[in-house]
Amino acid sequence: MTETNKKERRMSQMVVHSGDVDLAVSCHGEPHNPTIILVHGYPDSSAVWDPVVDILKHHFHVVTYDVRGCGKSTVPGWMWDYSLGKLSEDLQAVMRAVCPTQPVHLVAHDWGSIQTWESVTDHRLKARIASYTSISGPSLDHIGQWVRNSLKAGNTKALGGVFGQFIHSWYVYAFQLPFLAPAAWKLGLDKAWPGIVKKMEGVEHDVNPTQRKDGVNGINLYRANILPRMGKPRVRHTDVPVQLLVPTKDRFVTPALVESCYPYAKNVWRRDVEAHHWVVQSHSEWVANCVSEFVEFAETGRENPGLAKARVV
Repeated sequence: MTETNKKERRMSQMVVHSGDVDLAVSCHGEPHNPTIILVHGYPDSSAVWDPVVDILKHHFHVVTYDVRGCGKSTVPGWMWDYSLGKLSEDLQAVMRAVCPTQPVHLVAHDWGSIQTWESVTDHRLKARIASYTSISGPSLDHIGQWVRNSLKAGNTKALGGVFGQFIHSWYVYAFQLPFLAPAAWKLGLDKAWPGIVKKMEGVEHDVNPTQRKDGVNGINLYRANILPRMGKPRVRHTDVPVQLLVPTKDRFVTPALVESCYPYAKNVWRRDVEAHHWVVQSHSEWVANCVSEFVEFAETGRENPGLAKARVV
């Protein structure tokens, strides 16, 4: 087999149907290796994972896909098509297409992580998920329970944590306005976005040809889910092994939000790193190594020295 053929074998693309939506899926590495599915956040496309994929694909079967409404995936018809239930159905469709018989390892960032908690806490999917690495994206149900419990506690520390997160999450409330955020993307935010990320985080953010589409459509993630889930949070538990990768300089997600899963996730490991929100690009090697070690642990049960340093909750 020539080197060109080997490269082609290591990377393939497909379209996965999920209801009325077509999802653009990319597969890297050898299919017989353990499968890792990476789920991107907002306002990114699956390309945000490229530096991590380049490392993981040599030892794993690595899958990325553009979330509905983003990248090369099709756009749903209305706002409620972005509900957590629909997003979980998309992930399940991808799982069936790329690894129909064996459990998969899930890794997600930002809104990708928020939506993936929906599947991880679904007891019906327990046998299909071998591990979950969550980066800067807590469960909305866990957050809702944390806010309720903090308000009931009424002490200064608890109330201060809630108030502090509300300040960090100012953009979430702005996104509830039907025209403000979409208009910003259409008026030039898409072109300015790489420079904004570089100024905020010092990360070279590649120009995304679908940035306007991704920014405008992704607003529906917030509008379809934030108020319903925060207003009526469900109790969502999981036995799936969970690894939390926590960038300590994250401008959007506070440690309190990360820790909101503690009462509901039975097996949690945590690793902190001095980094900003887009850690998947600024510290891609660190992220890839953490994922690799956690997947190996989930597959074999053997902890290596790197994982042993993780904080076990």
